[in-house]
Amino acid sequence: MVCTATGSPKYLAAPAAPSLYAQAASENFPVASRLLPPAVRADLMAVYGFARLTDDIGDESDGDRLSHLAWLEEELERAPRGTATHPAMRRVGATIATRGLSLQHFRDLIEANRRDQSVRRYETFEDLVGYCRFSANPVGRLVLEIFGSATPERVALSDDVCTGLQVVEHLQDVAEDLCQDRIYLPLADLRAQGCEEHDLAAPSAGPALRRVVCVEAARARHLLASAVPLAAGLPLQARIAVAGYAAGGMAALDAIEEADFDVLGHQCRPKPTAVVARAALVLLAARRVTQGASPREGEPR
Repeated sequence: MVCTATGSPKYLAAPAAPSLYAQAASENFPVASRLLPPAVRADLMAVYGFARLTDDIGDESDGDRLSHLAWLEEELERAPRGTATHPAMRRVGATIATRGLSLQHFRDLIEANRRDQSVRRYETFEDLVGYCRFSANPVGRLVLEIFGSATPERVALSDDVCTGLQVVEHLQDVAEDLCQDRIYLPLADLRAQGCEEHDLAAPSAGPALRRVVCVEAARARHLLASAVPLAAGLPLQARIAVAGYAAGGMAALDAIEEADFDVLGHQCRPKPTAVVARAALVLLAARRVTQGASPREGEPR
């Protein structure tokens, strides 16, 4: 990211904003399914653009990233009033105003990136879950608000799904995160499996790291299973969106398992056909829940 001499991010160049949304194609899941109405898709992409911009500032901007994040929070406060300066912030501002979205969820995403500037390690999985309350869960809450479906019960299930998706991304990005001197694999789990930090820099994962990844993958899959009861209680459009998000994480976990948990030697990205298949299983399992039946063998539980 290019910044001015005063420390204010120079994000106003026209090519910068479209590139934010283009990154949606590289995500594990469909950010805005074509099965959804255009207005809903546009609002989901607006939220995605904000999340992407926030992460790019926190991960890539030159200079004082905390100052840049402070600038972003000022932009956020202006956005619903239509006075933001960045194109992506003007776009999400319209969505915030139209949908009545909570600004606190956006503030939490900014806070996650603030923490990334100083917190480089997490001792326990519970500590990592605490971080995900800022880095991932707000996105799911915003999705529910866009669909007008946010209730305490749904929010709790959504938090599980979003935390699971975040854990999956951390597993996929072990090497990339290490380049930023960040380790999201819990240190207690690394020690328990005899995995040293320098093992994360190897060309391929050794047995100890694979055991750690196996443990975290099981936890992520358990969290993603909350997508079924969540989807079961949602109207059709929101159900489709949730199924797609969870399916991306599940298919990514399938790819990790197929690589024998070697997240260093393989990219472990889900195939589109695998995401579609997983989404169908989530929708089928959700339908059975609404009918009072138990999920069948092979369906997410």
